[in-house]
Amino acid sequence: MQLRPNSIINISSSLALVGNNGSTAYAASKGAVRIFSKSAAVQYAKEGIRVNSVHPGIIETLMTAEMLANEPVRQGRLEMYPLGRFGAPDDIAYGVLFLASDESSFMTGSELVIDGGLTAQ
Repeated sequence: MQLRPNSIINISSSLALVGNNGSTAYAASKGAVRIFSKSAAVQYAKEGIRVNSVHPGIIETLMTAEMLANEPVRQGRLEMYPLGRFGAPDDIAYGVLFLASDESSFMTGSELVIDGGLTAQ
């Protein structure tokens, strides 16, 4: 039987890569997604299944709206991002599209960090 290439893309978080005060449970859960993706990548590679993870920073969505509505909190978080802005859903969508495409056919177990430079510091 000929294998058809497949791709699994798990959404983790930049908080799986760095610590953050007040986000212990969230960071732990996203860290689990990170290592699950790497383990699954190794386990399923021979079956032609690629497994990668995406690690967004703060993305302006309904999930973050309440937190970002508090102006002092918003400004404090914004100062953490070298690009000087939060992400938009399209920023993540284009990364996921890349990982799902043939252009990333040699990527498995990889982490695509889309965080405005947060983890670069």
